[in-house]
Amino acid sequence: MFRESVNIALSALVSNKMRSILTMLGIIIGVGAVIAMVSIGMGVREQVQTSISSLGSNMLIVSPSSASTKGGLRSKAGTNITLKLTDAEAIKEDIKNIDYVSPTVNSQYQVVSGNQNWNTGVYGVTPEYMAIRTLSVGSGVFITTQDMNSRNRVAVIGSTVATNLFSEANPIGKNIRINNTPYQVIGVLDSKGQSTMGQDQDDVVIIPLTTAQERLIGVTYVQSINVQVSTAEAMDQVQDEITTLLRQRHKITGTKENDFTVRNLTSIMEMMTETTTMITLLLGSIAAISLLVGGIGIMNIMMVSVTERTREIGIRKALGATYHNIMMQFLIESVVIGVIGGFVGIILGCVSAILIAKFGGFNTVITAAPIIVSFAFSVGIGLFFGIYPARKAALLDPIEALRYE
Repeated sequence: MFRESVNIALSALVSNKMRSILTMLGIIIGVGAVIAMVSIGMGVREQVQTSISSLGSNMLIVSPSSASTKGGLRSKAGTNITLKLTDAEAIKEDIKNIDYVSPTVNSQYQVVSGNQNWNTGVYGVTPEYMAIRTLSVGSGVFITTQDMNSRNRVAVIGSTVATNLFSEANPIGKNIRINNTPYQVIGVLDSKGQSTMGQDQDDVVIIPLTTAQERLIGVTYVQSINVQVSTAEAMDQVQDEITTLLRQRHKITGTKENDFTVRNLTSIMEMMTETTTMITLLLGSIAAISLLVGGIGIMNIMMVSVTERTREIGIRKALGATYHNIMMQFLIESVVIGVIGGFVGIILGCVSAILIAKFGGFNTVITAAPIIVSFAFSVGIGLFFGIYPARKAALLDPIEALRYE
């Protein structure tokens, strides 16, 4: 009987092709929209996680806090001159569970090579910066401790800078001019792409910290201290210890406000992940509304089908069909609409996600969870909204049904 009911349901759908297609359309669009929207949300979340991870794992960033004036106005964060190279050395020596410490300074400069020039950020760093930021050198070498001690005028450049200054030529061993001073290129970094905020991470020139402080920018302070903690579990403890140490070194007592801030990138990643998850759920929920509309469409068409086939139902009942037989026939018909619509919707959603990633500039991630959930939901909707029309058909009086014109 089950196989016969399926065959009858398929025959009914085939005999009314246009109506069946229009009925499935709500389910198809709903399932496709859920998969496409969730894939966009998942893509945004992955991009945020990748971008923050590119800054380094288990990272703490120490930077000067905003500087206040007598009038109570504050300048932007990081403008206060409070951190010294000795602070970074003290953190490295006095605090446990730390792998690397790298103080940095940076400024914008016009970099020149021959008749080519490029405006980019120049960063003064220590050799540990490479490990903290998970950088890799495609050709040449990175800055060494010897370069730091000797204040050498050497530079490691990003792939964007290399392309704009040297085109296809090999930059290793050639000179670039920063602030009218020659620096020898000793390495070219492998590409890291764009950050979440759209910044080009390859548009950078890296020189030794001491060279930047004394020979280029002319400062004695550092603008940030990057700290890589050994384990994620020790992050909070190390953050508290750094805060305590710097308060002691800067002679900050009692309730006085810190002249520095310590940011935990792990906490930032968790917060951003929660935010993007909520965005993904919101997008999926909005798209799921069309599934509900599709279910109402199924109920509407099934009600019409019951009315059109009243005489057929009467004949079937007169020939011995039971309440359960009629109920099963119409339920299977509505479920078949949900199943076929779900399959087509999955194909539509996956294709849409691929096209959005290719032409729309969005990063999309197709996962099994939204596909399974949306398909199960489409089948469930077909079943739920098919119950009332099926019950109405099953309860028809055979005598009245046979009289129906």
